Amino acid sequence: MFKAVARIFRTPDLRRKIGFTLGIVALFRLGSFIPAPFVDFGNVQTCLAANQNTSGLYELVNLFSGGALLQLSIFALGIMPYITASIIVQLLRVVIPHFETLYKEGQSGQSKLTQYTRYLTIALGILQSTTLITVARSGALFGTSTVAECGQLITNDAWYAILLMVITMTAGTGVIMWFGEMITERGIGNGMSLLIFTSIAARFPESLWLIAQTKSFEVFLLVIAVGLAVMALVVFVELSQRRIPVQYAKRVVGRRTYGGNNTYIPIKVNMAGVVPVIFASSLLYLPALIAQFNQPAPGEAPAGWVTWINNYLVRGDHPLYMLLYFLLIVGFTYFYVAITFNPEEVADNMKKFGGFIPGIRAGRPTAEYLDYVLTRITLPGSIYLGLIALLPLIALAAVGANQNFPFGGASILIIVGVGLETVKQIDSQLQQRHYEGLLR
Repeated sequence: MFKAVARIFRTPDLRRKIGFTLGIVALFRLGSFIPAPFVDFGNVQTCLAANQNTSGLYELVNLFSGGALLQLSIFALGIMPYITASIIVQLLRVVIPHFETLYKEGQSGQSKLTQYTRYLTIALGILQSTTLITVARSGALFGTSTVAECGQLITNDAWYAILLMVITMTAGTGVIMWFGEMITERGIGNGMSLLIFTSIAARFPESLWLIAQTKSFEVFLLVIAVGLAVMALVVFVELSQRRIPVQYAKRVVGRRTYGGNNTYIPIKVNMAGVVPVIFASSLLYLPALIAQFNQPAPGEAPAGWVTWINNYLVRGDHPLYMLLYFLLIVGFTYFYVAITFNPEEVADNMKKFGGFIPGIRAGRPTAEYLDYVLTRITLPGSIYLGLIALLPLIALAAVGANQNFPFGGASILIIVGVGLETVKQIDSQLQQRHYEGLLR
């Protein structure tokens, strides 16, 4: 293992790519601590210190931004607008035939879809930065009114100050998007995923240290043990797949013989990745967000529906919240897998190139068989996603460490998934130059 790592730094090309990637990551983390214009940095830090154990409406976005959101930095929005835009463009392929046509055109069509994703990212950046600044001005960014506790977070309420803050945060999103593309082109690849990985991993030491400080050393050791077990489980499931054998018939064209080889279709247990968790979290945040903007005036009783939402859909340790969260993840897993994997398209491509599944006729029977396998393998995958996502909520109910419990939900899925993919990238580049990879 150590010899393989030494070979990485002895290879000039690979050493340059890793150095470039680390430089971009350092700039990305530096921007997360630079406050936006007209933001009182001292008051923000006071609010952060006073609300370390609370979870507000923006917990998921703050996770993906590496803590930059609640600090109101120039990179406050993080990579979340790009993730949302990518998911929207992917879902629009089902609704808009033109997008599906572009997807099937190959490289040129993919470039067009990427361009649409960039435009939508900037639009979402403007919308999200406006919402964030509005919530910060009202003092409700941390879930409660913070004006009396910490003072004003924004020092200037003039229209030009708000406009400058919106432009700055939106430009920060554009710079992060450019960082990710530069890592993909000139670094070790997977630029956007690596930036998300960096944002989440940067909060692990702080979260673990807060658990040790606020709870006890025994709870800290228990969290470490549970984290290692969960990480091993996630690695096992993420690498698990059902391999459907495919054979290609021989074709003789002139003096050459084509086909005749055997391969397989890999169907992963977790084909949806972390997207259903993001969907379910965002959908459950909507009622709380609506209730946040319908708070009563001082001295008035809140409306009945606002009280019900605050009691059942804001507190993550409530059984009803956990049940809804789990069911939404299971439903969104089936929905997303049905959109991203089309059995009929795969069956048509196999038939076109003379491929068939042994014992299954080509065409419609192949599509029905693939749909049969996909439906049944998605069930354990969806249950696995739901249980992993519930771990922080179970930690909140057990020891009150929801925000500081890093080994669960979207964070552990992204950490393990991106880590495995990055190791594969470095391994393949080492094999090209030394005939030996990173792992034996």
